[in-house]
Amino acid sequence: MGVPPFPPLHVRRSGLRLRRALRRQRGTMAAGLAVTAAALAATAAGQSEGHAGRRTSEAPETAALTAAAPARKRPADEELVSAPVRIADAATVRLLRPGDRVDVIAAPDSPSEDGPAAEIVASDVRVDEVPAPDATAPEAGALVVLSVPRDTAAALAGAGTTSRLAVTLC
Repeated sequence: MGVPPFPPLHVRRSGLRLRRALRRQRGTMAAGLAVTAAALAATAAGQSEGHAGRRTSEAPETAALTAAAPARKRPADEELVSAPVRIADAATVRLLRPGDRVDVIAAPDSPSEDGPAAEIVASDVRVDEVPAPDATAPEAGALVVLSVPRDTAAALAGAGTTSRLAVTLC
C-alpha cells in the first residue's frame, strides 16, 4: 500500500499576511489622523477669527485640548488671580489635583430659616495648587489654591470668613 496522490502543498510565510494587515491598518490610521488634523485646523481657524489681536502663550497640546473643550462663560480678557481657599473637609481636598475644575459651595456656620442653606460661590474654577496638609490643625480643614477672576476671589474671601466652604468636582 502506497501513499495516495495529492496536490503539492504550498507553505506561505505567515509574516507576509501580518505585513499586509499592518499596511492596511497604517492607511486607515493615516486617514484618521488627516481628518483629525483638518478638524483641529478648522476649529483653530474659526477661533482665531474671533481673537485676531490676542496672542496666547499656550502650548499646542493645551490649545488643542482647549479647542475640544466646551466653551466657558468667561470673557476672554478677564484677568485670573490665585485665591487660597480653606475647605472644611480636608479629605475632599486630598482628592484634588492641579488642573481639576471645581465648584466652591458656602454653607453658613449657623443656618437661618430665612436664608439659603448653601450657595455656590465659584463655579467651574481651576485648581492651581494643593499645598501639603497642616498636621498641627487637621480639624481646620485644608488649603487649596484656585485660579479665579478677581471679583470671585473677593467673594471667596468673604464667604470663607462667615461660612464653611466645600468643593465639588466638575
